[in-house]
Amino acid sequence: MQSTPVTTTLKFPEKPITVIVPFSVGGGLDLTARSLEKLAPKYLGQPLIVVNKPGGAGAIGWGELAGANPDGYTIGITGIDMLLLPLYGSAKYDYPIALAPIAQVAASPMVLAVQANKPWQTLDDLIKYAKKNPGELKFGHGGVGSFPHLLGEMFGQSANITIEQVPFAGASEATAALLGGHVQLSFVNPMVIKEHVKNGTIRILAVTGEQRISDPVLAQVPTFKEQGLDVILTNWYGIAVPKEMPVKVKNKLAEGFKALIADPEFTKNMSNIGLPVQYLGPQETQDKWLADSQKLITTLKDTGVLEKIKAQRK
Repeated sequence: MQSTPVTTTLKFPEKPITVIVPFSVGGGLDLTARSLEKLAPKYLGQPLIVVNKPGGAGAIGWGELAGANPDGYTIGITGIDMLLLPLYGSAKYDYPIALAPIAQVAASPMVLAVQANKPWQTLDDLIKYAKKNPGELKFGHGGVGSFPHLLGEMFGQSANITIEQVPFAGASEATAALLGGHVQLSFVNPMVIKEHVKNGTIRILAVTGEQRISDPVLAQVPTFKEQGLDVILTNWYGIAVPKEMPVKVKNKLAEGFKALIADPEFTKNMSNIGLPVQYLGPQETQDKWLADSQKLITTLKDTGVLEKIKAQRK
């Protein structure tokens, strides 16, 4: 009878795991990482250390993740922007190829937000105003080529209006600019803006999802689709690792996170920050990356954003 070699026992993880968040504190990716961090010791046997690496619309953090040692001790939080950057030629890596998905954690639509003291009660009011005052409306977003930027371009094209694009260093800066009245509109994550909606400083005019948001604070807001505009894309939050990671380590992480994401406490924490948990396993997540990439490529070409971004970067 053969004895089992000791090497088959996977002693992983034996130390804390670093989680790279490629955006600043307070955004959707950051809040997802911090919700995972709370329950990680229970399911992974080690704590997670969240490290924010903002810059380059996510390119700095995801670049670091793609180039990290694939030993399982560096993982990262993913979002839809990850599919966009390689299309612009602004990334050192083609992330969907350089990274391997561990899980999709959650998915959320974006919302079109304006200051509540502005006269626009509906999306139609805003569009009419934009047509009467072309170029007067400023649209804030977290960087050229970011997902919110793309949504702004899609909205402008779909509504046939001209909006001036104002890039900021990240989503929280763009939201601050909206609250301060430096820009008139912004596509933001509903959870980032929910408290401002509650206290009456921000009004939401439309939702980018197929359905309305179930949260009672935002449930009355119609989708773009309902209002006759083709602005339908949701952001998602997931976990990915460097591609070359050994299968056993990858599987261990995938199993641990699957159990963590299924924990009712985690679901409740995510729900509290307005991020509905929508778990997908590694293969399903890979398929989603592919399908969304195709949709984004089509959108980029149809809106002329791709040429615009490439011209800007030259």
